[in-house]
Amino acid sequence: MPVSFSLKSASLALGLFATASSAQTAATDPETGRGRDGRLDMVYWQAPSTLNPYLSSGAKDTEAASLVLEPLARYDASGAMVPWLATEIPTRETGGVSEDLTRITWQLRDDVTWSDGSPLTAEDVVFTWRYCTAPGTGCAQADMFDDVAKVSATGPLSVEIEFSAPKPFPYMAFVGAQSPILQAAQFADCLGPAAAGCTEANFAPIGTGPFRVAEFRSNDTVLFEANPTYRDPDKPAFAELRLKGGGTPTEAARAVLETGEFDYAWNLQLPPDLLTGMAEQGHGAPVVAFGAVVERLVVNFSNPDPALGEARATFLQQHPILSDRLVREALSLAIDRAALVDLGYGDTGRVTCNILPAPALYASDANEACRRQDLDAARARLDEAGWRDSDGDGIRDKDGTPLRLLFQTSTNAVRQDFQMALQHWWGDIGIDTELRHIDASVFFGGDTGSPDTMQKFFADIQMYAASFTGTDPEAYLAGWACSSIPRPDNQWQGSNTGRWCHAEFDALLATLAQTAGLEARAALVRQLNDLLVQDYAVIPLVDRGRVSAHADGLQGVVMNSWDSEFWNIADWHESPVSR
Repeated sequence: MPVSFSLKSASLALGLFATASSAQTAATDPETGRGRDGRLDMVYWQAPSTLNPYLSSGAKDTEAASLVLEPLARYDASGAMVPWLATEIPTRETGGVSEDLTRITWQLRDDVTWSDGSPLTAEDVVFTWRYCTAPGTGCAQADMFDDVAKVSATGPLSVEIEFSAPKPFPYMAFVGAQSPILQAAQFADCLGPAAAGCTEANFAPIGTGPFRVAEFRSNDTVLFEANPTYRDPDKPAFAELRLKGGGTPTEAARAVLETGEFDYAWNLQLPPDLLTGMAEQGHGAPVVAFGAVVERLVVNFSNPDPALGEARATFLQQHPILSDRLVREALSLAIDRAALVDLGYGDTGRVTCNILPAPALYASDANEACRRQDLDAARARLDEAGWRDSDGDGIRDKDGTPLRLLFQTSTNAVRQDFQMALQHWWGDIGIDTELRHIDASVFFGGDTGSPDTMQKFFADIQMYAASFTGTDPEAYLAGWACSSIPRPDNQWQGSNTGRWCHAEFDALLATLAQTAGLEARAALVRQLNDLLVQDYAVIPLVDRGRVSAHADGLQGVVMNSWDSEFWNIADWHESPVSR
């Protein structure tokens, strides 16, 4: 049963939430034009399970939260960094970054208030750092604060970040949708182990964005309303935004492109012929943007055997099959990536052999052999690893153990097609693969009590897509550091879901953190990419375009692969003809 939170039923004595009548007045203001376009209905089939991006690494949660919570700076559709809650991007030239690269100072805008009417201050920024780095929080975005030694308020609207070493790229903390500012007053009692239990704050964070939360039902529906204190009096154009979860990508696309019941459909991972046929109905249009979204396989380096009890899928328990690089290489060699692109994406997908296909400067040319399927080579690797079919049943075995793998992903038509194709190819080389798919809201959720999240990874192989905020991948790559492995003591948070721990990778990552110059940084990024993919810790499949769809009457949508898809939601509006 979904957990729910309603603004209307919250304690009004706290002064944090408006009454129903005042909310209605605030949402529609004919004097300013705010709320003039009524309600925006959005199909968000991977329903959010929280609106606190610090407690979830799933895009479904961080993007939904971005309707309410904002960072100091973010990235526009071209990948350029732009100030948001800050007045400008600090640089050495402006004096905002120290000459020795150990400090950066942000100046906050003076016209920003929280949706409860209180002013945004530097103390909120300082608190956000304390919140994510507090022991026991299990912060999903901890990589954003790598090398941050201290965050201080040097004035009511001035924040200084001090690094433990020179930081040539100091724009990770508080930049992009994954690292927004939390209100200190609301989350004051939510530090450390208390974080996960702060249900009201996590489900209805007070923000500075164009919308505020009116009602939240976990893994189901979220109702937002226009923020009455938003800094632009004419925005947002919509009085309400309903984010409806559940269903499938096919149903989501149909609701916009065929029936016109909804205005926007998010994350349409659909076969190309199906999407094209729907678009021909004339009710709306798909929008596509390429960035660095890669559909990949993640290999489990830990042992997910339930017999291990509390030690299950923990770093110290080595996987009995996939710890052998030869087996991992065989899995990759058996894949026909071009066939996968044709099967699931068409023109909205491209074969990739890298976990970082973009920006082009970071794309390695050392892994292009993966573009060709080679079943004979895959069989040879398994022979070399000692896996042979000793009893003629078509399944290889070794020391009495059959070569069987459990392969999991989220419930999605394209992903299930991919699973069946991979199962077939791996069967051709003697691997027996069991398929499992999990509701996306659960798989990508942050519920530490669920055994079915991608962080728990109680399987051998899993498949999903991920990307990074902005155009510098340092924080993204830090997600494969040994310290980013999900564990019971960090509330199963962390991006390194495969439990891959590589000393050379961590050393190169530390060098990248202190390296200036775009070309020098790019060379290190390519090396880090190559370590990942050449050790088959991750197996890249498809460089995916980000695909959604909007109704013909919805204007202002600018697709963005470098930040939240809703980065400019304040500018969305109905065309005059549609009103």
